[in-house]
Amino acid sequence: MIEVAVFLTDGFEETEALTTVDILRRGGVDVTTTSLTGCMTVKGKHGVPVMADALFDDVADRPFDMLVVPGGTVAYTEHEGLLDLVVRYDSKGKKLAAICAAPAVFGKAGILKGRRAVCYPGMESWLTGATIGSDMIETDGHITTAKGPAVTPFFALRLLEILKGKEVADEVAKAFLIPLVL
Repeated sequence: MIEVAVFLTDGFEETEALTTVDILRRGGVDVTTTSLTGCMTVKGKHGVPVMADALFDDVADRPFDMLVVPGGTVAYTEHEGLLDLVVRYDSKGKKLAAICAAPAVFGKAGILKGRRAVCYPGMESWLTGATIGSDMIETDGHITTAKGPAVTPFFALRLLEILKGKEVADEVAKAFLIPLVL
């Protein structure tokens, strides 16, 4: 079973987190929503409380196939455990993904040097060392980044394709009524 951690902190973008979790699970990926707050309930940017599956400390040593950071806030950059985990995954070439404000985590962790990356418009200064990409979603090696909420279904499908292949991603897109091209 392919396992993914999706991290939540207070102020996370609900659309980016929950749509990504939904699409990945529809594709047969085991997703663990992981709270960075020390509490199981995490409050989204628009006041939606979400019950996480696990606390960070309980899963930090689990060997996930991919780490995903939804946006909504740069508060993710303040979580030293997440930064350390991102650096460890990058050093092993393991899959990482972030959308909207969250690619700031990768910039702060110093893993974007020489890589194409995107983020929410106006936040590019957080992408330390990156070459700012021109697409809505950029995958450079084992790192995928995306611009923001409107592209979330396509971001999630890209992650599903990376993890399970194009056929599975296309099946989920069709069932979800998502056009196959962005």
